[in-house]
Amino acid sequence: MKPPGGGQSQLRYLHDPPVLRVLIVGRMTSASRLIPLIIASALFMENMDSTVIATSLPAIARDLGTDPIVLKLAFTTYLLSLTVFIPISGWLADRFGARHVFRAAILTFTLGSIACGMATSLGGLVAARALQGIGGAMMVPVGRIILLRAIPKSELVDALAWLTIPALIGPMVGPPVGGFITDTFGWRWVFWMNVPFGIAAIGLATWLMPETGVEKVPPLDLRGFLLSGIGLSSLVFGLTVLGRDVLPGSLPLGMVIFGLVMVTLYVLHARRVEAPILDLRLLRIETFRAGVVGGSLFRLGVGAVPFLLPLMFQIGYGMSAFQSGLITFIAAVGAISMKFGAAKLIRRFGFRQLLLVNGVLASVSIAVMGLLSDTTPYVIALALLFIGGFLRSLQFTAMNAMSYADVTSEQASYATGLYTVAQQLSLAAGVVLAAFVLEAAQWWRAEQALMPMDFTIAFAVVAVCSLGALSQFLNLSPSAGESVSGKGAAAHSDVRDGKADV
Repeated sequence: MKPPGGGQSQLRYLHDPPVLRVLIVGRMTSASRLIPLIIASALFMENMDSTVIATSLPAIARDLGTDPIVLKLAFTTYLLSLTVFIPISGWLADRFGARHVFRAAILTFTLGSIACGMATSLGGLVAARALQGIGGAMMVPVGRIILLRAIPKSELVDALAWLTIPALIGPMVGPPVGGFITDTFGWRWVFWMNVPFGIAAIGLATWLMPETGVEKVPPLDLRGFLLSGIGLSSLVFGLTVLGRDVLPGSLPLGMVIFGLVMVTLYVLHARRVEAPILDLRLLRIETFRAGVVGGSLFRLGVGAVPFLLPLMFQIGYGMSAFQSGLITFIAAVGAISMKFGAAKLIRRFGFRQLLLVNGVLASVSIAVMGLLSDTTPYVIALALLFIGGFLRSLQFTAMNAMSYADVTSEQASYATGLYTVAQQLSLAAGVVLAAFVLEAAQWWRAEQALMPMDFTIAFAVVAVCSLGALSQFLNLSPSAGESVSGKGAAAHSDVRDGKADV
């Protein structure tokens, strides 16, 4: 079977399930929704799990006889597993087949969920969360590889929009669902409820996903895997716990410095080998480099928003957690509503123009949140949060689609690993930056209590970081990513129809 959208000769479509073959022969539009939704079911399970567990933290701590702060080791362990195993996910997908690895990842995550629910000690829960993290590290990156290889570039924007809708629902409904399950059935069912989702995702992947691979798979870059794994995990963990009194003294800062040294050694190593585990040569691709570098700068600001908003509403303005949740969830609603019009907007304006204009508006929406106060009418607050969620989500969708516009099918596995690692680092760094600004404001005023003005400054600082992404998008050519955006095709169509502006 010939790869949809035209693929290189080395790419092989091993076999397509009969149901998907009918959809592909009929029209790719159906497949461009089904495949993303299957991948999104795994992403939904992962996101739902992380948000639900946060709600159940006190109950888990009481049952296991430990302190809630110490229990955060279970969540940090999951993050470390993600960071270590994301780089190798692409090589495994090429070596053993993306669909096989995707199903194995879901199975691993599901088994880890069962083990979490059966844990009777902190050590057991930490080990089970590590197993979950290994599965989580493979699910979404490998699913994205399948998406890039099975969907024509002209339908990629729509496919990515369908991929993210269920993922956004998880964080929105997670806290109330987690609280209900914990109060009604017990915290263990928070983990066990992943089992039916996992079984359904494995079944759907078996029947509806194509198996793709490449003819020639290079040997595993074991040295690069160790250097990147140790370096990135130390860096992410150090950034995550920096300033949070989880580790004594300057140990978190030491881990950040050690991580930076190991990452530097990896960069030197990657220049000398033919097939590094994280191929930095992909940054030579204009659209991919803009997506990685510009996207990382933008995520510095966006990553701080979920951290700053609840703190501002609860500590700065004395709201309850429930009141805060009723306000902040509207941003997720705005993000979801955007997905249905993303393709039309990108097709109309193209990536460069949209990323520049929307990037400014999205960054301004972050700064504006710092101007909210306890006297701001709820209607205005909800409207601003809805618009902000809409703008930030549009920026993410455009960046994600553009980043893979000029990536070949053979490069998809390595591009996905590098892109996902950059996401993890920038989101963690955004939280650290926001926390640093708040602490600096406290130090400047020589007071322990946080004031509303502290949050205004913090939102302004992270918004400036997001604006920094525009420097990358300014360098894009006006036709960047046309194979995905369809802007050029739409213009040619208008000319043929006699509709072009004169």
